[in-house]
Amino acid sequence: MDILKSVKDRRSIREFQKKKIPEEIVDKLIDSLIWAPSAGNLQARKFYFVKDERTKKKIAAVALNQNFISEAPLVIVGCTDSRISSKYGERGIYLYSIQDVAVSIMGMMLVAHENGLGSTWVGAFHEDEVFKILSMPDFLRPVAIVPVGYPLKVSYPPPRVSKKEAVEFI
Repeated sequence: MDILKSVKDRRSIREFQKKKIPEEIVDKLIDSLIWAPSAGNLQARKFYFVKDERTKKKIAAVALNQNFISEAPLVIVGCTDSRISSKYGERGIYLYSIQDVAVSIMGMMLVAHENGLGSTWVGAFHEDEVFKILSMPDFLRPVAIVPVGYPLKVSYPPPRVSKKEAVEFI
C-alpha cells in the first residue's frame, strides 16, 4: 500500500459515469468515515448518503447550482453534531467537530480513490437549505458535500507550492 501515491494521484472529480457504486464499496466508504480519528474520540459527526435523484438535484441547486453534484451516483453530506462536540465548549462545536468531519472525509476520499471512484469536496452551499432538504435535527450542521462516483475523466494534477513555501522548520 502506497498511501503517498494515493494522496498524489487523487483528483477532484466533477464529471461522473452513469454507473452504480456496488454496495460492498459503499460499505468501505462508511467504514472509512467511522474509523477516522476524532477529538477525544467523541465522533461528533454524522453522514447522509444521498442516492435519491430528486434530493441530489435539490442539494445541487442550493450548492450555487453546481449541477455536477446531482450527476454523481452518491452524494455524501458531512455534518457536525453539537450534542457530542459541546463537551469541549465553543472550541468543540466550532472547530473540533469540523475537523472531525474533515479528517473523516479525507480518509473516505482516499478509500474512494483506491476503489476506482472519484470525488470532490464542495463547501459552497447554503447550509440552512441543505439542513431543510435533509430534514436534519437541530443539533446537526452540514459542513461538506461530497459527490462520489466513477470518473468520466481524470485531469492532470494542478501545480503545488514548493516545500519551502509550505513548511517552516523551527
